[in-house]
Amino acid sequence: MTPSRDISRLIEIMAALRTPVTGCPWDLIQNFETIAPYTIEEAYEVADAITRGDLDDLREELGDLLLQVVYHARLAEEQNAFAFGDVVEAITRKMIRRHPHVFADQDGNIQPAGVKSAWERIKAEEKAERAARRPPEDTAHKSLLASVKAGLPALTRAMELQRKASTVGFDWNDPRAVLAKIREEADEIEAALDRNDKQEVAEETGDLMFALVNLARHVDADPETALRATNAKFECRFAYIEEALAAKGRSLEGATLEEMDALWNEAKTAVVPAKAGTHTA
Repeated sequence: MTPSRDISRLIEIMAALRTPVTGCPWDLIQNFETIAPYTIEEAYEVADAITRGDLDDLREELGDLLLQVVYHARLAEEQNAFAFGDVVEAITRKMIRRHPHVFADQDGNIQPAGVKSAWERIKAEEKAERAARRPPEDTAHKSLLASVKAGLPALTRAMELQRKASTVGFDWNDPRAVLAKIREEADEIEAALDRNDKQEVAEETGDLMFALVNLARHVDADPETALRATNAKFECRFAYIEEALAAKGRSLEGATLEEMDALWNEAKTAVVPAKAGTHTA
């Protein structure tokens, strides 16, 4: 089988990988649940390539992400649920419907100010149609938070849950109050450590992270972006330690924690990350 620019070749490759007996042993044992983490990972790698401005890498990562779509479609086809073509048809139908100012049969255009309102109206109609197709649910109580998608990354979902709750006044008015909550959660972690309760430590750590997201929201900082920047900063400073030791003919394994900590403090003033995802030293 040879490479091709035609999407049908990728679909054929996936079908071959999933063919019993002759297919790939690893691919044959996968399912929606085991593949889902890779789908999320590939989406993040696309975002990382964009952040770094690496278009060659972006091409590769978009291919990896496309493979995930083909993979899930193949799994669904094996269950006679839907195929890749159905995925394409669904999204093309949606885009045509949501852009009547571009694809309408009749003449007439929507002014830019009206595009967003039309988009929101059509999305609401689609949501209602999907809801009508689902089995009846218990409507005794529908939580305010039910509209926050469960599949969002944890940091993003924490932010959205907090924003939704804030619409009815369930929120702090001062970021310093959130900071006090962060200190409270840190104290609870310390108490759990004193009790040597690993489960409680894990739970309290989650509470601390949730409070940190809340602080980010109150100071208009995106927690995902902030953490990416910190990751880049950590990489830069750690690289400084590696390079400083190498210049002395030393290795990380041969250095003491005190030596590495001293170099880390040097790196704080000697290293400035050029961009998230890259490092300079």
